[in-house]
This record gives sequence, C-alpha cells and structure tokens, in this order.
Amino acid sequence: MSGSNNVERIMKTLLYNATFFTGRELISNKALLTDGGRITGFTDPASVAEEVERIDCRGYLVTAGLIDLQIAGSGGFLFSSSPTPDALEAIASSIVESGTTGFLVALPTNSADVYRNAFRTAIENSHPAFMGLHLEGPFISMSKRGAHARELIRKPSVEDVSGLLAEAGGSIRMMTVAPEVCTPEIINLLKDNGITVAAGHSNATFREAAEGFAMGIESTTHLFNAMSPLHHRDPGLPGAVFWSESAHASIIADGIHVDYSMVAIAKKIIKERLFLVSDAVEENEAGAYQHVRQADRYTLPDGTLSGSRLTMLDAVRNCITHAGIDKYEALRMASLYPAQLIKADDRGAITPGSRADLILLDDSVQIKGVFLNGRMKNKN
Repeated sequence: MSGSNNVERIMKTLLYNATFFTGRELISNKALLTDGGRITGFTDPASVAEEVERIDCRGYLVTAGLIDLQIAGSGGFLFSSSPTPDALEAIASSIVESGTTGFLVALPTNSADVYRNAFRTAIENSHPAFMGLHLEGPFISMSKRGAHARELIRKPSVEDVSGLLAEAGGSIRMMTVAPEVCTPEIINLLKDNGITVAAGHSNATFREAAEGFAMGIESTTHLFNAMSPLHHRDPGLPGAVFWSESAHASIIADGIHVDYSMVAIAKKIIKERLFLVSDAVEENEAGAYQHVRQADRYTLPDGTLSGSRLTMLDAVRNCITHAGIDKYEALRMASLYPAQLIKADDRGAITPGSRADLILLDDSVQIKGVFLNGRMKNKN
C-alpha cells in the first residue's frame, strides 16, 4: 500500500452518534462521511466497510462551523496594530477554538502603510479559516465615524479606489462605505472586483441609503451602530434596510451595542437577511486604535464604545436566550446567512462537497469539539 493511499485513508472520517443540523434540516440516525477535508454525505454507519477514522460524537449536535464577517482582533492581537502573519495566525487559532471556522478580519480606516502590510499578509496567508479582509472605511462619514480615526477618513475617487484595489491584490472580500459619499461608478468598481459592499458608518438619509441599495450595496454593517438613526421623520439607514426586500444587515448581539429587544424587532422585520457578527477587538495600547478592556466591552481611552467581547457562539446564545430567536435560526444567522452573503458556497452548511468545518454543541449550546478542514482541533 502506497504512502499516498495511507494519507487518503487517514483523512477520511465517519462522525456518528449525533444529531446533525445541516443548516436547513435536522438529521438523526445517520453518520456523516468526510474525505480530504470535504463533506461526502450521510450514510448508515453500519454500511461503511472501508477503513475510516470513526468519531463518536457522544450525542451532541453537529452543525457547520460559524462564520464571522467582522472581527478585528483576538488571541492577544489587534490586526490593524500588527498586520503581520503571526498576528493573523494567533487571531485565527483563537477564534477557531471558539467555534468560528471562517472569518474576515476587519481593518478599520487606516494609513497607507497599514493597508500595504495588511494586504501583503492577507495575500500570503493560507490559514484554512481565513477568508479575506473586510475593509471598514476609509470612505465613511465623518459624523458617524464612531471609533474610527478622524484624520484617516477620506472621500473616494475612482482613481483612489482603483489604486487601493490594485494594491490589495484580491484580498478584500467585503468593504464598508457610506453610501452618501460614493458614486454608482465607485460601487460598481468594488462589485466588479468581487467585493461585497456594505453600508455603514454612514449618516445617509432614507433616500440616500435606498439609492445605495439600488446601486448595488448588498448589506449593512452593525445595524443601528454608527449610522443615521431610525426616526419617524427620516427613517435613515435602518429604515432603508427595513424597507428593502434584498438588503442584508449584520448586528452585534451583545446587549450593549444593540438592545436585545431591538435585535428581536430587526429579526422579525428582516428575517433571513439579518446575520450576526462579533465586531470583536483586542486590548491594544499602540497605534491609531487603542482599545481598553472593560468587563463586558472594549472602549477607547475616552470611554467611547469601540468593540465587543463577543465570540460568535456567544452571539448565538444571546439571540436564543434574550431575543427569543429559535436555536437553529440563530445558528443560521452565524453560519449559513453570512456564507451566502459573500458567496462562500462551500461554507456555512453541511452539504456534499462543502468544507468539513464542523462544530459539536451540547444542549446549552456550549462548544464540545471543532473540526477545521476535516481535522479535529479540540474536543472537550
């Protein structure tokens, strides 16, 4: 038997004694086969005669790994302060342990040097959980900048955006812009480069936001935070999301950025277009973004709310416990829906051909095991 065949056999696994949530349905009394880091499909566990690694899931729920489209730091590193391979590796390793098996690292409005280093690191990184960059800025509203550095915000031009995209080399997967400062030409330029465009850090009126969605903006970044408010005389950006039939929206379900009752209201209106992000940062004392760790959040040194201490699984539990959202729908909000938004067709669900990125959960929605690319990362 050749060595390559031995490796192939080792990479085949059979997960049994579990209830599987595929992202669309629950499957019991079956086993799940994976091969080479990909899902093969479900089968009767007794019918598998070939040599595979058999993994007893001890009755846990097995579902697709979670996907975070906006995380700025973890594992002791804030990426914008240290846009290095070591930082990205530490961030990835940390969040995979918490059940997030796919992520976009968020880069707030920054300097040319930071962008350059971040692009280089992203292009050269091959961690299986890393899916690209989410540029949050620099083309945002000064009045709704939130924790973003005022002096680094700039107005977009076609030349500026084209130069940024050329330097990024395809590493940008998502970008947050203020629709009121972007022309249709700029939105089309971003979309033509395969970037999912989101409206955020914006003071757009209802009409400006609706026009942005008509131009091709597909989503909204951290709904209600750092944007024009929902008001009865001008519904603003949140109102435009509610009115739209296609615009998606991320939300930070920590009870601090958004009250849980508003999470529930948004879910009732937006339905499957609402998805979860952590917007998590890391303690940091240097550079343009200095985050101070508080008991339940991060702030700037002046006390401005600057990021969450959430994991994606925390957000799922919060939706279930505090916003009255069904457990399986909350899991979809953290896996299937974000994957669909950025057209990551092989993530976010358990289907044949999809990546074998899986998590094991107990009845309290606590992590009991993580598989990344078909390989077990931890087991409690």
